[in-house]
Amino acid sequence: MRPVIRQGIAELKEPGVPASGRIRREGGGRKKAVDKDGSLKSDLQSLLESTTRGDPESPLRWTCKSVRQLTAELKRMKHSVSHQVVADLLHSLGYSLQGNRKTKEGSNHPDRNAQFEHLNGKVKWCLGRRQPVISVDTKKKELVGDFSNKGQEWRPKGNPEKVRVHDFVDKELGRATPYGIYDLGANNGWVSVGMDYDTAEFAVETIRRWWRTMGQLAYPKATRLLITADGGGSNGSRLRLWKLELQKLADETGLRIVVSHFLSRADQKFPARAEQKGTTSGEGKADKTHDMGAAVA
Repeated sequence: MRPVIRQGIAELKEPGVPASGRIRREGGGRKKAVDKDGSLKSDLQSLLESTTRGDPESPLRWTCKSVRQLTAELKRMKHSVSHQVVADLLHSLGYSLQGNRKTKEGSNHPDRNAQFEHLNGKVKWCLGRRQPVISVDTKKKELVGDFSNKGQEWRPKGNPEKVRVHDFVDKELGRATPYGIYDLGANNGWVSVGMDYDTAEFAVETIRRWWRTMGQLAYPKATRLLITADGGGSNGSRLRLWKLELQKLADETGLRIVVSHFLSRADQKFPARAEQKGTTSGEGKADKTHDMGAAVA
């Protein structure tokens, strides 16, 4: 201790002038881990590169590329390092903590934009003439009963609501199948909840009830109905029962019903789908449109 005390007294008697922006001269303080361990950074990079490329022989996998797992692997390689040092090294190497991002969509048709312009033009044409335009879709099916659900609610402390451990369908209550309708012109919606299967009959019955309850009141002079939908499920573009049931609805109401199915992976791109989500199929410049004309006596 005495030499250190003498050195401190000497520095106080003749204090040096530190460089601009510093409070002590260069070289003071504890050395960085990478300065004391020359292979630390290169070994860390080798671990990161192997997991990034998906090397099957790598000791780390995609699911365990955390700071503490990297620290454990470095310690097995005889490096004296903490998880905080590893985190600092990762930042210095340009890494950051990230989740995955959905960007791989697949190939697009060369006329994709023209298809959307065509659909958008049809919707504007109908809305400009006060004709109803609706977007339909089956929403997420839900189990009915005391099942676990994400989210929180205010309850007395230490008294959470008890739910089932396993999410098996209750044979008595079944599963709820919501089928939604969004009216573009009136900016409102209608949802029918079925307790059976998602069928074309159920889909068209939902449209029928919307028309009787809300549609014909909002559009008393309507002569046609434009329906935009995805290309799968109960309102699929190739489902014959869907077309048959729509023809029955056209005969009952006297409306000329036109169905335009959305293109592949089009749920977030078309304005009419602001309140609906789904995927469809189509090709060429023309959309898959089915015209259900009303029967003439």
